Amino acid sequence: MTPLLDVRDLVVRYGAATAVDGVSFQVRAGETVGLVGPSGCGKSSTAAAVLRLRRPHAGEVRFDGLELTALSERRLRAIRPRLQPVFQDPYGSLSPRRRIRAQIAEPLRVQGRWSRPAGPERVAELLDMVGLDPALGERLPHELSGGQCQRAGIARALASAPELLVLDEPVSALDPSLRAGVLNLLLDLQDRLGLGYLFISHDMAAVRHLSDRVLTMRAGKIVT
Repeated sequence: MTPLLDVRDLVVRYGAATAVDGVSFQVRAGETVGLVGPSGCGKSSTAAAVLRLRRPHAGEVRFDGLELTALSERRLRAIRPRLQPVFQDPYGSLSPRRRIRAQIAEPLRVQGRWSRPAGPERVAELLDMVGLDPALGERLPHELSGGQCQRAGIARALASAPELLVLDEPVSALDPSLRAGVLNLLLDLQDRLGLGYLFISHDMAAVRHLSDRVLTMRAGKIVT
């Protein structure tokens, strides 16, 4: 079976410095692959290249058999809903001036899937799916806790009906008391929706809790 994500000999450079040096791995549908390592080892640069937020200098990133590094921006726009990020900073990843419901609705509007009353109903369903009272959709991000904001960010990612989530340190900014709740939510969503996860973290306990396989990076390379 074709892997959902197939990264081959990936290289990312910043000037003369090589951040990612020949990295290869696969993620299958419904599987969580953990990517761990110290700060500066290349984990986030790998995530940026997988998401095509940064163009790699060499190598391939295949999603469901499609070579993303070779696609035009127009063709990438059609693929991006299937491959969604969840970032580290729950407040920084949301607009501070827009209500939560509007931010979750935005992917539905952009992708032409918004209508009344189905659109608002879908937003309420997504909030409920991530364990938030739909009434919280009326609030601004600063009116929510960090854990609630991260759940709202996950709901926004799910609005695109993705097949793969790239989770870049999704619980590292949360209090320890909130981390387990978000990790268990991710496990529940994976079980319900069949999502694949690339889970990036320096927290080995979190990675072991969530992952089927764990890869370790050091100095831009996968060492185990």
